[in-house]
Amino acid sequence: MMLWMSHYLAELNPHFSVFQYLTLRAILAALTALVISFLVGPMMIRKLTEYKVGQAVRDDGPESHLKKAGTPTMGGALILVAVTLATLLWGDLSNHYLWVVLLVTLGFGVVGWIDDYRKVVYQNPKGLSASAKILGQSLVAMLAVGWVYLYATLPAETQLLVPFFKEISFDLGLLYLPFAFLVVVGSSNAVNLTDGLDGLAIMPTILVGGALGIFAYLSGHVEFARYLAIPSLPAAGELVVFCGALVGAGLGFLWFNTYPAQVFMGDVGALALGAALGIVAVLVRQELVLVIMGGIFVVETLSVVLQVLFYKMSGKRLFRMAPIHHHFELKGWPEPRVIVRFWIITFILVLVGLASLKIR
Repeated sequence: MMLWMSHYLAELNPHFSVFQYLTLRAILAALTALVISFLVGPMMIRKLTEYKVGQAVRDDGPESHLKKAGTPTMGGALILVAVTLATLLWGDLSNHYLWVVLLVTLGFGVVGWIDDYRKVVYQNPKGLSASAKILGQSLVAMLAVGWVYLYATLPAETQLLVPFFKEISFDLGLLYLPFAFLVVVGSSNAVNLTDGLDGLAIMPTILVGGALGIFAYLSGHVEFARYLAIPSLPAAGELVVFCGALVGAGLGFLWFNTYPAQVFMGDVGALALGAALGIVAVLVRQELVLVIMGGIFVVETLSVVLQVLFYKMSGKRLFRMAPIHHHFELKGWPEPRVIVRFWIITFILVLVGLASLKIR
């Protein structure tokens, strides 16, 4: 919206044309989302507490988590509001990539909201059944990736790029649809599994989202894309505004979610944020880099899969508890130590992912 207004105002005063710069709009989107989070956050926490929208804690988890029962949840709605408003305010609304990421983010947020609602109202810690949750995610993901595939005009938009190799890429063709679908749904559930400790999921989301914003900016800039030998995707550049809003909203939420948390994001936030990372990675053709940068999400998911398979085969547990952050808790690591160490690992992995831009 502000981009359209800047074109009009620039006719009256050339100084207003500064708001047409993509980098400035990304920064302003981040600041806008941050301010919205700071302003709305305390009021939302009060309302959630007033309506007793509290976290239901599973009795088979670590004992230290029992004291968290009743902590306001569904705070991820704050992130969605901040991201959406900031993106609509500073983004180019004629860019169809922006509408795709908003569709996916809000669509998965609705699925998460229903899941959280069942947990809060019916006091059922498991929320939606796994089949119902996957069905909702699948409908949104299929609509989004189908839309992107139908409107793809460049060969690079449906190619699989291999990081660290300049000349290696694969034309996916129709395989793009199931591949992109798995990236979006898998990323969503991976972040959801990671969201088990105060601030554990949101900081990696911020770091990975910010890095994807860099990829989006470089892919959308013809000269940078040519210099770095990455696909030139003109429409992808505008995604840096969304990523900026994601970073700002995430930092604002972390203010209230840091240990000891005043509010939890719930599935409404975790499912939406994971899907947002997945669809942005798909649009900038960096799905494999997402696996590297989101290594913590991958390990958390694999720990659950391995735990289930190992138990079915041997009748014993591979880890003391899955996801793996609970394993370290039960080994005696204090919760803040687990959280910060996972943050540090993510920071390192993000740097490795960004290094793929030059090490090719």
